[in-house]
Amino acid sequence: MKAALDVDRVSRLIAEAAAEEILPRHAKLAAGDIREKAPGDLVTIADEAMEHRLTGALQALLPGSAVVGEEAAARDPAVLRRLETDLPVWIIDPVDGTANFAKGEGDFGVMVALAVEGATVAGWIHDPLGRRMASAERGAGAWLDGRRLSVSDVPVDPAELSGTLLAGYYGDRELGKRVQERRALVRALKSRRCAASEYLRLATGEMHFALFTKLMPWDHAAGVLIHAEAGGYNAYLDGESYRPARVAGPALLLAPDRASWQALHDRLIRP
Repeated sequence: MKAALDVDRVSRLIAEAAAEEILPRHAKLAAGDIREKAPGDLVTIADEAMEHRLTGALQALLPGSAVVGEEAAARDPAVLRRLETDLPVWIIDPVDGTANFAKGEGDFGVMVALAVEGATVAGWIHDPLGRRMASAERGAGAWLDGRRLSVSDVPVDPAELSGTLLAGYYGDRELGKRVQERRALVRALKSRRCAASEYLRLATGEMHFALFTKLMPWDHAAGVLIHAEAGGYNAYLDGESYRPARVAGPALLLAPDRASWQALHDRLIRP
């Protein structure tokens, strides 16, 4: 990128779009406003309107950039190949937690990231109902409405590590069975079924860890960077660090630091 990224300008753009495209539709969707794009995978008119608006606005902000949006990729999976190019790529989840949003519930958010040459360089998570905006730029820390974020302190006893375990929901039955059998070895929390909410809990220190088996870039690119800039550690279960273009393979585990990541891996994952 030739010019410096204006993180605050992107934050304002996201918040303004959410206020106009998402909030007026919350708990007011008609039956025809919700459909399945795949079995069990919902999309609403708010998802589509928000992605359309952000796509144009973000590309105008950074001429020459590409966009990988969840809804565009649902229509054409080849969109994901843009993550393998040298172009700056905006990664958009217009309404994360769509199932919750479609029910009129509160756990949903907007996730936006910017990747350059395969690495995430900036990320944003917006909570429209709570009017909260978390953001991070690589090397500059993570922030929530002007307050610097920091992951939770690690307890002395690994059994006191708290977090969510989403293993087994997306095809890895063996891992899911193993984790479910061992979940009593940690403080397993109820998932909110919304990555935006889970990443905010991680980066604000509300919980220690999360295990994800669904790896689409719009669910994680922004959150992984915000968590890392808040001091956290992440790796796939094979030990490799996160990268947005990797959408298949072993699950992603996030923890406050490398030692706690290893402790969780030993307790929950190791055969």
